[in-house]
Amino acid sequence: MLARPKDFMECALSLAGLALGYTSPNPAVGAVVVRDGVVVGLGHTQPPGSVHAEIMAIRQAGPRAKGAMMYVTLEPCCHHGRTPPCTQAIIDAGISEVHMSLIDPNPLVSGKGLRILEEAGIKTFVGQYEERTREINEGYIKFITTGMPFVIAKFAMSLDGKIATQNGDSKWISGEESRNFVHYLRHIVDAIMVGANTVVADDPQLSARGCSGKGGKTKLQPLRVIVDGRGRTPLSARVFEEPGKTLVAVAKPFNAKTAEGFRKAGAEIVELPAEKGVIDLKELLSILGKREVTSILVEGGSGLFGSLFDRGLVDKVLAFVSPIIIGGDEAKSAVGGNGVRKVADALCLNRVKIVEFGDDVLISGYVGGK
Repeated sequence: MLARPKDFMECALSLAGLALGYTSPNPAVGAVVVRDGVVVGLGHTQPPGSVHAEIMAIRQAGPRAKGAMMYVTLEPCCHHGRTPPCTQAIIDAGISEVHMSLIDPNPLVSGKGLRILEEAGIKTFVGQYEERTREINEGYIKFITTGMPFVIAKFAMSLDGKIATQNGDSKWISGEESRNFVHYLRHIVDAIMVGANTVVADDPQLSARGCSGKGGKTKLQPLRVIVDGRGRTPLSARVFEEPGKTLVAVAKPFNAKTAEGFRKAGAEIVELPAEKGVIDLKELLSILGKREVTSILVEGGSGLFGSLFDRGLVDKVLAFVSPIIIGGDEAKSAVGGNGVRKVADALCLNRVKIVEFGDDVLISGYVGGK
């Protein structure tokens, strides 16, 4: 049976998925070159400074690229960055048609790449699997259009909405399959964020484990960000022993001796404005955006989640629900903070998806516009 055009774009999307976790702050892109119904070139974005998906696919296709079709998940770039423009490489290779899933929202590209290809006589098609491409590059899209990182709130809770027992025990609410997926999430984001209470109570490693590349202990790890206004994180915490970088966000003015202790443990200290001990989280996100952190996985606790939700700083929610009942008036729920006074004012997620991981259920959705 001959492959259909949508199968080629499906293949490109799969290739883009392979690039996640390695390309930031660039987008994760997949490309397929097809000649006479046969795939002759495959490519996905390499780490920054290396070749883009289109170049990789064209090189693999070689002379068979002439007169061929290309399926690519994002509009080819048309500007000189760390690498030359992909549009010129496509023209030089003699590609006759380019099918792209999504126009690149980067102002340096945004329709210009499409126009250059059309002016060169290449047929173009746009829009196939656009929503899936957006999801793959949701961090890149927010970062390139706002300069701010994409914020994902991830928590695991019991059926009655508890994230720990009343004495603070939380190991393990979610099952092994859910926890393995969380390591994949850590692998594809630029940073993991937690509050000081989470570090004190759970002493987490906050590392990606079991994933190729970023998952190895000696490989690239996401930036660990601890929101700790008063500097309560123990210097013996395991986060300071893990490979990779740790940033501790504190309220200014901050005790110089405590700051020096964190630095000796290998952490960077960032002092931020605070009100009643609560750090200005929007300013923290702005600082991280300026460092080209495009996506952040927030893993707790309830106080940090509450502050982020109260300030409208969350973009996506990932809630793992385990079929257990914890109970207890003093047991914490997932999201603290001020909340809303009326159910009618509750935050509603859109584009909601439900996926099973063993006995657990993952409910995911986006905050804001549909």
